[in-house]
Amino acid sequence: MKTKSFLDTESDAPAEQTASQQRSSVLDQAGGTQGVIYSALPALAFVVANSVGGMRVAIVAALAVAMAIGVGRLVRKESVQPAVGGVFGVVIAAGIVWFTGSAKDYFLIGIWASLAGAVLFLASVLVRWPLAGVIWNAATGKGNVWRADKRSRLYYDIATLVLAAVFGARFAVQQYFYATDQVGSLGVAKIAMGFPLLALALLVVAWAARSSNKRLKALGLLPAKRG
Repeated sequence: MKTKSFLDTESDAPAEQTASQQRSSVLDQAGGTQGVIYSALPALAFVVANSVGGMRVAIVAALAVAMAIGVGRLVRKESVQPAVGGVFGVVIAAGIVWFTGSAKDYFLIGIWASLAGAVLFLASVLVRWPLAGVIWNAATGKGNVWRADKRSRLYYDIATLVLAAVFGARFAVQQYFYATDQVGSLGVAKIAMGFPLLALALLVVAWAARSSNKRLKALGLLPAKRG
């Protein structure tokens, strides 16, 4: 009967730490917990202001909130990258609303971006290059060695399909509210199905990466790190 040595136990630790660090880095790129909350505020401001004062007031409110968040992060000497991206997104969305004259079009880019994401993730599985594996291993510097193992590809297929399901669900729900002119429900769906839902999918990606790394180390395709 094969027993697990002390070194084998230690070799699993870096994989666990790497997965934890990768999950943390995803949140960091979004500006941390505050950044995730802040990203929802312009949409919330738009929906509330639209119900109270109409479309023009809603545009001003969303832009004001986005700018205030950016200035606040700058004053506190925090990363302004998420805020800049947020302001840019709000400006584009507000521009579309101003051009079309329809408040629901504030969410139009996000709706079609969700459809594009769902199609892209699904297509990557069909062509046997699951994007969860491609992106994760490129980011961690492991290249394409994972593709040499059928089970590793299966792990990343599952993770990629979960991501496709998340983006597909976003599109289906928000497109329904868009088609039925439910601006308030669009705002709720955008917030509820935003980063919280994506975070759950990223946990599946982290599971796939950890499982794949263990397999590849057992097969000798990845060097086993020692403590």
